[in-house]
Amino acid sequence: MDVLRTPDERFTDLPDFPFEPHYVQVGEVRMHYLDEGPADAPVVLLLHGEPSWSYLYRWMIPVLVDAGLRAVAIDLVGFGRSDKPTRREDYTYAAHVDWTWGAIDAIGLTDITLVCQDWGGLIGLRLVGEHPDRFARVVAANTMLPTGDHHPGEAFLAWQNFSQQTPDFPVGQIVNAGCASTLAPEVIAAYDAPFPDDSYKAGVRQFPLLVPISPEDPAAPANRAAWELLRRFGKPFLCAFSDSDPITRGGDAVLRKLIPGAQGQPELTIADGGHFLQEDKGAELARVVVDFVAAN
Repeated sequence: MDVLRTPDERFTDLPDFPFEPHYVQVGEVRMHYLDEGPADAPVVLLLHGEPSWSYLYRWMIPVLVDAGLRAVAIDLVGFGRSDKPTRREDYTYAAHVDWTWGAIDAIGLTDITLVCQDWGGLIGLRLVGEHPDRFARVVAANTMLPTGDHHPGEAFLAWQNFSQQTPDFPVGQIVNAGCASTLAPEVIAAYDAPFPDDSYKAGVRQFPLLVPISPEDPAAPANRAAWELLRRFGKPFLCAFSDSDPITRGGDAVLRKLIPGAQGQPELTIADGGHFLQEDKGAELARVVVDFVAAN
């Protein structure tokens, strides 16, 4: 497998991002993660989605650490400072699940509070279904675990079509469009930083095609199997969706209905937040996580 590694200088002096990089080798790829807070503190695992990276969690990490928690944010393969395979066919749903689990296992995380958004949930909720003993709590934000048995919605299909038709895949502008507020140019540039040119974008281009939208999708059987466990998952499960995301709107009601651990948890909605609510309301979402851990 041929991989590219974004030069370190691309990540120099990013705004509001003082965190030291950490790396772990998982098979043929090196994965990057942030690790802030005491090593023996309760772990909050932050998983980003498409096409962002751990920079998305820069507003949340200080709040979590100030509350006495350990914040770990992993860059998915093909994103951020993690290695980027050059061929689109190297990116599969199963590969991402395996890579992410490999990183979690290599870092040695246990009793995890998972915070997942977008593809962070497609991967993270699958891992909860496959390794429930390693997870203590879950916070799901603007995400879902699709099986292809239900229509994905017109907003997602429009995004999927755009992702394959746009010639340059402007990552920073895509993140900007998914926020409720307009990002500063230097923040947009920070989301572009992992991708010096189009050869680094095989993963971000392929991800939208990996979402199961038909029952025959290759990932559908494994996701259905994960749902069998999630329907019995009694550990604390909180939905913290925003109010302005057309792609995942209504998904929180499905999760609350089907996952036992969501029963009795607050039914909250993050106001004035877009798809990337960590950008719009990062500190607020972090305080929700802090309170959730403390109460459970």
